[in-house]
Amino acid sequence: MMIKCQRYCGCGQNQMDPTFMKKLKELREEVGLPMYLSSAYRCPDYNAKVSSGETGPHTQGKAVDVTIAGEKAFELLKHALVLGFHGIGISQTGAREQRFLHLDISDDIPRPRIWMY
Repeated sequence: MMIKCQRYCGCGQNQMDPTFMKKLKELREEVGLPMYLSSAYRCPDYNAKVSSGETGPHTQGKAVDVTIAGEKAFELLKHALVLGFHGIGISQTGAREQRFLHLDISDDIPRPRIWMY
């Protein structure tokens, strides 16, 4: 799993939250599928470039975007909700390889919440 910001901006920071990582590992084991991450930890500078500011669940190390589509996305979503992921973003349009689910456990933003990209 790629979890460092280095992939995106070169800073190499990795400040993933241990509780989140435990929950993510449990999810992967429960679903029984590999999880390809298109985004995980983001430093504040990079987050400001690709999101709505310098803060958010990715900058807290409490969020990932999992590249997944179709039936597998549905299975992942079902298990994520049971395990307590309560920030859910869904992108299931466009090219199949660009579809993803955002999963987070941030408490700094009103949750539970679900949205579409």
